[in-house]
Amino acid sequence: MPDPQFPAPIRLVAIDMDGTLLPDFSTIVSKRNRSALREAQQAGIVISIATGRRQAFTAPLLADVGLRADTPLITSNGAVTRTFSGDRIDFSHIRPALARSLATLLRGVGMTVFTLDRPTPPDLIVEDMAIARGRLAKWVEANRGSIRAVQPIESALGDDIDIIQGMAAGTLREMAQAERLLAESPLANQVEVIRTAYPGHDLSILDLLPPGISKRSALERLAARLGIAQQETMAIGDNWNDESMLDWAGVGVLMGNATDELLQLAPRRGWRIAPRNTDDGVARMLEMAIASHSAAAIS
Repeated sequence: MPDPQFPAPIRLVAIDMDGTLLPDFSTIVSKRNRSALREAQQAGIVISIATGRRQAFTAPLLADVGLRADTPLITSNGAVTRTFSGDRIDFSHIRPALARSLATLLRGVGMTVFTLDRPTPPDLIVEDMAIARGRLAKWVEANRGSIRAVQPIESALGDDIDIIQGMAAGTLREMAQAERLLAESPLANQVEVIRTAYPGHDLSILDLLPPGISKRSALERLAARLGIAQQETMAIGDNWNDESMLDWAGVGVLMGNATDELLQLAPRRGWRIAPRNTDDGVARMLEMAIASHSAAAIS
């Protein structure tokens, strides 16, 4: 019989990276989290990393964890799913004409970045590096070899370019303004806007994706491809870009370090609350999932 803590044995777990699997503004997966990831895979549970980061920025952080080569990585907030070894499973692109319109609409409001679907750098296009360094200095430093500055940015977004996603970044106030501009524009029904917020750092990021694309949609398609039922899934996250994924999963888990606003939502949405990312919250949830899976196998 399944573990009474879960509606069904857990067979697929989607895990956010920043603020969830990783400590705040760190790139090191803890020893307990590493062990739990490997043990879950050994128990027969499919582990999927689900992140707003792109593949090239995600895979190196997991290189020493010991994940299997066929581990699915849901990246760019659901726009692309590849295996850890790089084999493409699923993808969506933004139409170049839409990307150009978005760039024009959002010019002057924070910073806009476009991620291109290409195997080699530069695969990140920005317009003004001075703004980029001011708004996201750490991001710029981490991605220095992948960034190309183009003025105007529209000139780098030709019809022959495959664009994975757009990203607007700035202060909380700037991105609230950007959301209003998008909602009130003719583009509102042509783009999915997914917000990630870091109030303590006065930083907000809007991912701009094709309509219907999110971590939730990518997880749903992955589960269907693997023949895994919705109630057999778990999703773990800490921010607004995880919200719909937590809602869809059979077991939605919000990290204890999430914002107060999200923590207050959890009881109404049926999400469980895990320990904080600094207390190996992911490992603790995976250990419960492994026990559930093992109990079902024995019965």
